[in-house]
Amino acid sequence: MPASFRPWLRDEFSFRCVFCLRREQWDRASSLEVEHFLPSRRFPAQRLKYDNLFYACSRCNSAKGNRSIDDPSQTLVAGNASVSDDGRIIGQSDESRRLIQALRLNSAEAVHYRRLWIEFVAMAKQFAPERLHQLMQFPDDLPDLSRLKPPTVTLVPMESPNRIAQNEIAVNCPIPIETWFADWTGKQVARLAMCVAQETCV
Repeated sequence: MPASFRPWLRDEFSFRCVFCLRREQWDRASSLEVEHFLPSRRFPAQRLKYDNLFYACSRCNSAKGNRSIDDPSQTLVAGNASVSDDGRIIGQSDESRRLIQALRLNSAEAVHYRRLWIEFVAMAKQFAPERLHQLMQFPDDLPDLSRLKPPTVTLVPMESPNRIAQNEIAVNCPIPIETWFADWTGKQVARLAMCVAQETCV
């Protein structure tokens, strides 16, 4: 795996797991890793293609294993999934419910972890705003992408029905969306930015 992929993936996925939204700031970067959407054992030609990569925590990566699953950047988006105030991820489409079940995103351990962080963030917001900033800020070791060559990507056409129209996840809890897990964001948004940076858009 080219070392240059990880900095771009960290930035593209906002330093959090694409599946469960676990943040680097909460678990440190060592718990998040590069994940192959199409399993490299079954699709060796896709192993080094940036389009086939996600940024995921070790728990979700392990739960996925070598299975083929629905694309989280298409299924775990606003309108298809939401996070409830008790820590459960609620699927609102067949695809999102299938993915939530396949990766055990609502296991007792995952729900407990998510609920704790909802409560931590809510308490920090009310009683310690400076700690809230610390919990929600980007990591200190932000990658300097200006010094790196962007990976080669395939841009989804603008007219594609799969293009993400919204990039906010609905959170049914008293914490404003911008202050906690934020969103599951489709890779196409970041790819468009990289495409513009490379001046390869058509």
